[in-house]
Amino acid sequence: MTGGSDEAPVVVVAYDPTWPAQFLQERARLEDLLAAWLAGPIEHIGSTAIPGMIAKPVIDLMAPVDDLDASRPAIAVVEAAGYAYFPYRAESMHWFCKPSAAFRTHHLHLVPRDSRLWQERLAFRDRLRAEPRLAAEYATLKVRLARQHPRDREAYTDAKAPFVRRVVAEALPPGAGDPAESADPGRRRYDGPGA
Repeated sequence: MTGGSDEAPVVVVAYDPTWPAQFLQERARLEDLLAAWLAGPIEHIGSTAIPGMIAKPVIDLMAPVDDLDASRPAIAVVEAAGYAYFPYRAESMHWFCKPSAAFRTHHLHLVPRDSRLWQERLAFRDRLRAEPRLAAEYATLKVRLARQHPRDREAYTDAKAPFVRRVVAEALPPGAGDPAESADPGRRRYDGPGA
């Protein structure tokens, strides 16, 4: 997943009050499809999950699984439901776009529920929901970065990473989550896909 003409441009739009309902509708559909692998409720993450936040108009859903290897059969099920699978950070999650990388309406992230990544994504979302000043700071950053990287989603996401890491570090104690992930300082943390 690198920047290029085959990807959708980076466009942020004003908050759409229908985003929560769009999430609920897709969550209900996915809960049936993924029932055999789910280890808890599917969460709404990313900027569309933060009331009032500008965002790329893509609904991000994070589904908890017990184990990535055991949930590999879910990939074919999700693909049959109209999602495209990409082995993006495959050591940490199974990641999908709907319907394609060039035109996205939804992202689905299958993430181990006991992982640091799971905790970081929820901590980031919850912190921005609770702190309007922090959410406003993030919105300003997103507008600036979307202008700087209009055709390169990866550069846009990478440029948000310091802000995301700072918010997560303030919200989560060191070592919270999966011991294997926490013990490896070189392992990629949540830098914001879906943020």
